[in-house]
Amino acid sequence: MDFGLIFNEAIGEMVSPTTAAYALAALGLAVHFGYSGLLNFGQAGFMAVGSYAFAMSTIHFGVPWWLGFLLAIACSVAFALILGIPTLRLRADYLAIVTIAAAEIIRYIVTTNSLTDVTGSANGLAGFRQDFLRLNPFPPGNYLGYSSPDFFYRVFGWGLVIVLGIVVWLLMRSPWGRVLKGIREDELAVRSLGKNVYAYKMQALVIGGIFGALAGLVFTLPRDVVQPANYGTELTFFLWTCLLLGGMSTVLGPVVGAMLFWIVLSLTQNVLFGLIQIGVLPWLNPSQAGQLRYILVGVALMLLMIFRPQGVFGNKKELAFS
Repeated sequence: MDFGLIFNEAIGEMVSPTTAAYALAALGLAVHFGYSGLLNFGQAGFMAVGSYAFAMSTIHFGVPWWLGFLLAIACSVAFALILGIPTLRLRADYLAIVTIAAAEIIRYIVTTNSLTDVTGSANGLAGFRQDFLRLNPFPPGNYLGYSSPDFFYRVFGWGLVIVLGIVVWLLMRSPWGRVLKGIREDELAVRSLGKNVYAYKMQALVIGGIFGALAGLVFTLPRDVVQPANYGTELTFFLWTCLLLGGMSTVLGPVVGAMLFWIVLSLTQNVLFGLIQIGVLPWLNPSQAGQLRYILVGVALMLLMIFRPQGVFGNKKELAFS
C-alpha cells in the first residue's frame, strides 16, 4: 500500500474545485444558520438553480459568460424570494420543510422528459464553458502538477472562496451582521427594538442563496456538464457536515470543514482499497468500501458532536447561549 500516493491524492482533493464549491455553499449555510438561525435544508437546490441558469442561458441563448453569471445570481435571488416570502414569518422548521421540498422539486423538474430539449432531462446539459475558458490567463503547460485549465479552475474557485469569505467577515462585523446575530439569539428582543426581522431574514436568505448559486458554478464548470443527479438531498447534508465540522458561526470554519470532509473521504477510501488489495479485508469489495467510507465519516461526525459540538473553530460559549 503506497501511503505517499494516498496522501498526495488527499492533498489534491483538499484544493480541488469540488472542495472549493463545497466551501462556498457551506459559507452560504453559515450565513443562513450560523449567523441568522435559518434552517435551510435545500442548499443543493440553490446550487442547481445557479448551474442550470448558467448552462441554459449560454447553450440556448448564447449569452456571454458574465451575463450567464448574472442570470444565475438573479435566479438564485428569485428562488430565495419564492421560498422566503411565505415562510420567514413562521417558525424556523417551516423553512426547513419548504427548502428541502423545493430542492427536490427543482431536481425533478429538470429531470422531466417533456423538458429534455431545455434541461437535457436525466442526461443534463454539456458544452457551456468554452466562453468562460477564454478568461484563462495561464498558457498551456504544467502548474503544480495540473494542466492549465485545471489550475485555472482551482485558482478561480479558491479565489472566489477567499473574496466571499472576506465579504462575510466584513458583513458579520457590521451593524447589519450584529442584528442578524441578535435575531438568531432572541428574535423577540430584536423586534422589540424596532428592527424589521422579516427583512433581515430575507436578506440573509438571499445572500446565502447567492453563495449557493456561485458554488454550483464552481462545481459545474470544471465538469462542463450539469446533471440533476449531482444535486440530490445528500449534497445538502454533506454541506451541513462541512459546516458542523468547521464551526457554524465562523468564516474559516466552513472552508476548513469542506477541506477536512474531502480529506477524510479520500483517505478512508484509498486506505480501504489498499487493505482490500493486500488481502487484509477479504470480505469487502471496492463498491462496499466506497459505501463504508461514508459510514466512517458519519461515526466521526457523531464523535465530533459529542466531544466538540461547536466544531473545529466554533465558539462553545456562543453555541451554549444559542
